[in-house]
Amino acid sequence: MRFDFVRAVLALCSSLAVAAAAGPAAADGVVNVYSYRQPDLIKPVLDAFTAETGIRTEVLFLDKGLEDRILAEGLNSPADVILTVDIARLTAAKSKGVTQALDDQTVNANIPAEYRDPEGHWFGLTKRGRVIYASRERVGDEPIAYADLADPKWKGKICMRSGQHDYNLGLFSAAIAHWGEARTEEWMKGLKANLARKPDGGDRPQAKAIYAGECDIALGNTYYVGLMLTNEKEPQEKDWANAIKVVFPTFENGRTHVNISGAALAKNAPNRDNAVKLIEFLSSHDAQKIYAEQVFEYPADSGLEPSEIVKSFGTLNADTLPLTDISNNRKAASEMVDRVGLDDGPSS
Repeated sequence: MRFDFVRAVLALCSSLAVAAAAGPAAADGVVNVYSYRQPDLIKPVLDAFTAETGIRTEVLFLDKGLEDRILAEGLNSPADVILTVDIARLTAAKSKGVTQALDDQTVNANIPAEYRDPEGHWFGLTKRGRVIYASRERVGDEPIAYADLADPKWKGKICMRSGQHDYNLGLFSAAIAHWGEARTEEWMKGLKANLARKPDGGDRPQAKAIYAGECDIALGNTYYVGLMLTNEKEPQEKDWANAIKVVFPTFENGRTHVNISGAALAKNAPNRDNAVKLIEFLSSHDAQKIYAEQVFEYPADSGLEPSEIVKSFGTLNADTLPLTDISNNRKAASEMVDRVGLDDGPSS
């Protein structure tokens, strides 16, 4: 079913590109969205936008190569708005020149400055914490700091996905910003030594590994727990989620690392006015609440409440480290993962 959907949207956007070949003339009542976010996750908020404005949304979902596609389409690209996750992908879109600056009073008022590009090329819409999944049976209620992941008491008890994945690189980049490269590298060596196995899989399989007794704690994003707890199609994931509790690790400032999902205005947006209306809507409190309820993420505006399920995890005291500082350390973090051999596992 998903393959058929993706094939359909690819065909749709191919036709849009052909229609635009004569020039980037705007089409009334539509906004074209290029998205790294799964269609099912963004459909509720896009449907709400259409209901409020009457503007249709056409979505092209890609799991990679979004920026390169827009570059290849050039001036005639039908892309109006880019939706993606992770600060690295947002800054990559900006650095590859496929976004344009937007200084919009409504968006700036809705989204805190630490979750916006200083030059207006991207805007964070929701937050997710990079937290610890801990076994309800085998881990007590003691707090766990990020630094504690290198403590030998956890030797053979930690699971994680690849250190080169964007979510982990974001955390490691934040660690560099807080600790400096030398301390972060020593910490990463300790983390590697404490692994129960070679890093593998996504965040949900880490909860599965805890459920199976393969490890006691793991790194994961908060929203996956909500998705597992409510997964009616694959009910075994409910067992994985019920086997863990969410622990909010902190840096020395007492705050937990967060990353974002976000939006950007495409450089050559043919439907620019509609695109700006969509970004304004996505930044609104109503849209942030829809995201919070449907996707189990935290609103970018800390004054808004998360869903009841997310509240049950405990209190997120989000780090206020500017996301640009995290992005600036990404290359150093990636090189460190390779240098330490984190993805080779504990015995290498």
